[in-house]
Amino acid sequence: MARITASVYTSHVPAIGAALDLGKTQEPYWQPVFQGYEFGKQWMKDNKPDVIFLVYNDHATAFSLDIIPTFAIGTAAEYQPADEGWGPRPVPRVMGHPALASHIAQSVIQQDFDLTIVNKMDVDHGLTVPLSLMCGQPQAWPCPVIPFAVNVVQYPVPSGRRCYNLGKAIAKAVASYDEDINVHIWGTGGMSHQLQGPRAGLINKEFDNAFLDKLISDPEAAADIPHIDYVREAGSEGIELVMWLIARGAMADAAGGPRPKAVNRFYHVPASNTAVGHLILENN
Repeated sequence: MARITASVYTSHVPAIGAALDLGKTQEPYWQPVFQGYEFGKQWMKDNKPDVIFLVYNDHATAFSLDIIPTFAIGTAAEYQPADEGWGPRPVPRVMGHPALASHIAQSVIQQDFDLTIVNKMDVDHGLTVPLSLMCGQPQAWPCPVIPFAVNVVQYPVPSGRRCYNLGKAIAKAVASYDEDINVHIWGTGGMSHQLQGPRAGLINKEFDNAFLDKLISDPEAAADIPHIDYVREAGSEGIELVMWLIARGAMADAAGGPRPKAVNRFYHVPASNTAVGHLILENN
């Protein structure tokens, strides 16, 4: 059967993608950010998955404010990098895994989570920046990717607890897939940041690091953080952290198994007025 062996958590700041694409990674401002992902890049080479299930949020490219699915799973064979207003990023197209994606959709919907099935869409920086951070700038991504988009842009958005429980359902779905494949699940977005209003530029190191602590050792407590705490403590865009809880809910201990091992943790501010967080957990 298929198995989830690890989860990866990372910010997906669009300016990080621009720094990569424009060759600015060794500039003094950006060098500490990219240095923090060197371990992850080598880890990816040493622990290459067969499929990545990548949780992210669309930034009004595949979905406009006319139609906003709470949870949407990509079941296509491939996805093109989106044009977000300045041309598509110069990165490879993303190859999907329709068979596993369709199986997960079937299983998760039967577990009473309503998913939107997406057979065609472009993918924006929310998905491609994490791939670049962990895989570099290759001619082709190292494995197929299943995009899973979460609405954290237009309220109402899903609760942390709902996301955490959805992760459990995804793990159950993967375990029931009858091909012997190694799956990684990634949670992206965040950490603390606010892009508008009087608090624009807000970063809360204490909240961010406390969230990372909970994510590692007390995910139940992380799942119970109310929406208003994200907004108050982590800024209006800090709500993106609920997407990390989908990945965390898919790990073994969420189903009564052993606690996963934290093999890497990184935190840095700022990167385009945003806190950057990164974590890798392995199932034992």
